[in-house]
Amino acid sequence: MAKKNEDRILAQNKKANHDYYIEETIEAGIVLQGTEIKSIRNAKVQLKDSFVRIRNNEAWISNMHISPYEQGNRFNHDPLRARKLLLHKKQISELIGDTKRDGYSIVPLKMYMKNGFAKVLIGVGKGKKDYDKRDVLKKKEAKRDMDRAFKESNR
Repeated sequence: MAKKNEDRILAQNKKANHDYYIEETIEAGIVLQGTEIKSIRNAKVQLKDSFVRIRNNEAWISNMHISPYEQGNRFNHDPLRARKLLLHKKQISELIGDTKRDGYSIVPLKMYMKNGFAKVLIGVGKGKKDYDKRDVLKKKEAKRDMDRAFKESNR
């Protein structure tokens, strides 16, 4: 019997690492309704502009786009609705404490399947300034050039 592909990444927020210094990550479950899980299994998820907000001691993810399921007819859902994240009270209180600091926010990093359940990896990050982003890109490009030169010299 073929083994199912576990921990398959369905969506990634690449812009989060560009815009934030991610300091801490937490895995969270997500409350879904109707045909949302079928769309997620088909990788019809987008995390690009999504964010996490704490309301009434509950974590909610907003602006996460889950496309309507094609065979879902009237049981489909609103693609951009706010969805509740499943976290322990202690984790939520830590997130509240982290976001009280100036410049910190909670962003979803990736969504994946784990043991048949959809999970979201959220990160606490400090926002980068424009000059920080340019500096990181310069360092990355310099490292790439050094690696390329080293590889060519070993030929």
